[in-house]
Amino acid sequence: METAEQRILGRIRGAQKGTAFTAKDFLDLASYEAAKKSLLRLTNAGTLRRVLRGVYDHPAHSSVRKGPASPNPDAIARAIARAHGWTLVPDGDTALNLLGLSTQVPAQWQYYSDGPTKRYEWDGGSILLKQRATKETTGLSPQTALVVQALKTLGKERADDEILDVLRARLTREDCARAMRESRYATTWVHEFIKRLAGEENASHA
Repeated sequence: METAEQRILGRIRGAQKGTAFTAKDFLDLASYEAAKKSLLRLTNAGTLRRVLRGVYDHPAHSSVRKGPASPNPDAIARAIARAHGWTLVPDGDTALNLLGLSTQVPAQWQYYSDGPTKRYEWDGGSILLKQRATKETTGLSPQTALVVQALKTLGKERADDEILDVLRARLTREDCARAMRESRYATTWVHEFIKRLAGEENASHA
């Protein structure tokens, strides 16, 4: 019979390299204490890497570093948010980077969350979770919230056809259609831009 640790390892190996985990990601497979012990054993075996207290990642390989790649800040932020049940919305340059609208790596990855404001630091990186409720992203799917936040960061004048092309290449048609439905209460120009993104620029207001 497969053990809980084997099931945990199977889930880890089935996830994309660079994904981060906490014990709470495995509560359907094992108790919290058993999951913690499994993650520790997998770290000691070299399968996982401890990034922060209670947060581990499954390192991707870096051809440049000729070894494990640096931890993925977005994966770390999402693991922390999942563990606490927080909603997470990338802010500013973080949103632009994640959508491919900027090649500049943020000096510090920043997110809005409904948890407390807190900075998390590890060797070579950090993230800042800022407590702030933003009504424009409340109730939106993570992808739509990301698009709305990125457009607000760019501003109306910079949201041009080039940005439209990048987003169309990055998002699926389903993503765009969902964003159009969900963003109806966003700032008017943001919603109009998303309507163009979904190919509905001539559609009437919902």
